[in-house]
Amino acid sequence: MAVAESLPGSLRAALDRWGIRASWVALAVTLPFGLLAPTLSPALRYAPFLASVLVFGLPHGAVDHLVPDRLAGTGLVQSVAVVVAVYAVLGVGYGLWWALAPVSAFVAFIAITLFHWGQGDVYALLVLAGAEHLPSRVERGLALVVRGGLPMLVPLVGHPTEYRRVAGALVGLFAGGVGALDPVFTPAARVAVAVGFGALTLLALVVGGDRVRRDDAARRPWLVDAGETLGLWAYFLLVPPVVGIGLYFCFWHATRHIARLELLDPGARETLAAGDLPGTLRRFARDAAPATAGGLLVVAGVWALAPRPTAGPEGLLAVYLVAIAVMTLPHVAVVTWMDLRQGVW
Repeated sequence: MAVAESLPGSLRAALDRWGIRASWVALAVTLPFGLLAPTLSPALRYAPFLASVLVFGLPHGAVDHLVPDRLAGTGLVQSVAVVVAVYAVLGVGYGLWWALAPVSAFVAFIAITLFHWGQGDVYALLVLAGAEHLPSRVERGLALVVRGGLPMLVPLVGHPTEYRRVAGALVGLFAGGVGALDPVFTPAARVAVAVGFGALTLLALVVGGDRVRRDDAARRPWLVDAGETLGLWAYFLLVPPVVGIGLYFCFWHATRHIARLELLDPGARETLAAGDLPGTLRRFARDAAPATAGGLLVVAGVWALAPRPTAGPEGLLAVYLVAIAVMTLPHVAVVTWMDLRQGVW
């Protein structure tokens, strides 16, 4: 099972620089900021999420309405209508879930995000990095769980107090209590997560390495996979989750998904292959602008409808994350369709 796309050398080189290496540089450059985060004011700690409103994060899902047309040739009107309907049904439904049962809605948000960020990295490994060590659905599924678990589970091991505080802020918007989640934050639970997820990570790396040894799969993509996996383990153990996940959202997940989207746009492929990254990003910003503005309306709607919105950076972050959650579920539906259409599974 391979993702059926043979890319010209110039385009693959550009995607490697923009979709893969730029993520490494971004997290490495911002690591000192992350390590200093506990000494900074809340406003500065939450700055990465504030930046994500315009810098890749929120906009990365704002081209979903063009995906069916660009990927399947449905026509623009049908493409927009279908995606708007998906967002309306799933987004409203999930919003009601938050209002009625915020604790389980938060747990679902973690699970949905784990799945989605994992699927994003699986595609990036297959197409942007050219991985050959993930030929089967089982191996790709294992990679999905490991890659998605890095930003969702490792911070629980390294920073349980802040993780719980963020969970409490989100649940508290709807007058829910985070006490039901307390067993997750106990030392025993964190050790179980560390050992279990650590073993799963090791299994994924060993299975991939065996493919390289036994089936002569390309070595460099496996080394990229292993290096990224171990690097992200260290990153999320060291950097507090609000800062670490915010930076990852902007400069890892979002940029890789944008690179995937630009492959669907013939004009963007041309500018990217020509080395014109600013031109490529301008095209993306133009396409993403209307739905990004719509996303800000969702944020405003959560603020207006939540029973207990609070002022200050933490309250604003909670509103923003719930709005992101409401938009993530339909976005995952679109990306899952892309995966199926493009032969990822």
